[in-house]
Amino acid sequence: MPLNDLKVRTAKPKEKFYKLTDGDGLYLHVTEKGSKLWRFRYRFGGKEKLLALGTYPEISLADARTRRHEARKQLAHGIDPGAVRKAQKQAATAETETFEVITREWHTKFTPTWTSGYAEKLLSALERDVFPWIGARPIKELKAPELLAVLRRIEGRALETAHRMRGLLGQIFRYAVATGRAERDPAADLRGALPQPKERHYPAIVDPKEVAPLLRAIDGYKGDFITKCALRLAPMLFCRPGELRQAEWSEINLDESVWNIPAEKMKMKQTHIVPLSRQAVAILTDLKPLTGTSRYVFPSLRTSKRPMSNNTVNAALRRMGYDKDTMTGHGFRAMARTILDEVLQVNPNVIEAQLAHKVPDRLGTAYNRTIHLAGRRQAMQRWADYLDELKAGAVVIPFEAAKK
Repeated sequence: MPLNDLKVRTAKPKEKFYKLTDGDGLYLHVTEKGSKLWRFRYRFGGKEKLLALGTYPEISLADARTRRHEARKQLAHGIDPGAVRKAQKQAATAETETFEVITREWHTKFTPTWTSGYAEKLLSALERDVFPWIGARPIKELKAPELLAVLRRIEGRALETAHRMRGLLGQIFRYAVATGRAERDPAADLRGALPQPKERHYPAIVDPKEVAPLLRAIDGYKGDFITKCALRLAPMLFCRPGELRQAEWSEINLDESVWNIPAEKMKMKQTHIVPLSRQAVAILTDLKPLTGTSRYVFPSLRTSKRPMSNNTVNAALRRMGYDKDTMTGHGFRAMARTILDEVLQVNPNVIEAQLAHKVPDRLGTAYNRTIHLAGRRQAMQRWADYLDELKAGAVVIPFEAAKK
């Protein structure tokens, strides 16, 4: 007997699942927990198969019969309805699992672990250099040659950028593999496919004889006072330019002579301590009446709601006559590392710790914000005193003599 709406609606669960047959392969599968599932049993290619038609009451008896009719019509034309259903699911999945969709999901997930500037920079690069070419492609179908074509376009403009993008694509594909949307990382097959860029270091002045006139030029800078303070602190603190320009007054304790940089602003995503020398405290004390009521120590000249531009220090160096091939804001780190090691002979581990690099400790190589802190305090004061001596025209010890 065919089913009717009353019989379907009043079907109750039993100790074991059971079936209510409607005819022509259609039946209602009632589970032990009371779920009611429409099924269509058929034969194709000499094999018995089963097709799920939906769940009652979302799919009514009339709806189930319509779906059975459509499936039987496909069988009459030699088409397997199960294969049709599988193809439809794959097509729907392809639309929601494109490279761009998965990449934006990955970006959203990891954005909290990056600085806002870095997150924005990554997404901009992907939108400019990758999405227009492969963004709409199902991520599981992408192969190494397609990725290489994308990288070749970038390579023509900037080889180093192409190498960074290859690493970025690898991160995205590994995320797709881990979340079941891809089977492997094709970016791994591109190792060696791009020419190696020439090793490039940030331009930096590291000879004490040349450092002295640079420091005097900074002291004589005639531009904006906030910029001048940033210029004076850059060699003294030798932190990354982004860390300096985004410094906030809430992070600085002048009484304890310390600057605590939060993890989200650091490249290593670990909080970092910068001991402040007497000279650094004096500069910040002079600056505080001017910017102390704003969030940032070095606010933008246009609005106090944003930090100064990432090009402000470099632009000031250009005004002072130091071109981009001679000195940059990042170059103050190389200056400090070189002279602290080769002239002042500070323990290399102390220097690396203050540069916020990984330094081995008793627990391994994990970054430790307080490692060598006492030595770092001494080194930072010694470094500030040495810079003052250079500005004052003290006798400069050549590198070779310092090593003896």
